[in-house]
Amino acid sequence: MSSPELSCPNCESERIVKNGKPHTGKQNHKCRDCGRQFIADPQHAPIDEATKRLVDKRLLEKLPLARIARVAEVSEGWLQEYINGKYKSVPRHVKVDASKKGH
Repeated sequence: MSSPELSCPNCESERIVKNGKPHTGKQNHKCRDCGRQFIADPQHAPIDEATKRLVDKRLLEKLPLARIARVAEVSEGWLQEYINGKYKSVPRHVKVDASKKGH
């Protein structure tokens, strides 16, 4: 059962079929060409790269997370997950010089 009024957000194909409903209760769709699953009218749009760059700059200023979330117009939950992901990408090893202090 195809839905010609919809197009895939990934490949713009119109070969779309219904694919159940997630916990939100909205209709899930699947593209027959690329396999992408999506909801036709999602409540939450993906965060664009410009907003991520803004968040990165504000993090360097050591502002409170609530203020960064408010300025960037993102949720505090998304912001915390974004920061956690950045933190996980930092290498954990420390390079220590074997020379003695004072010499």
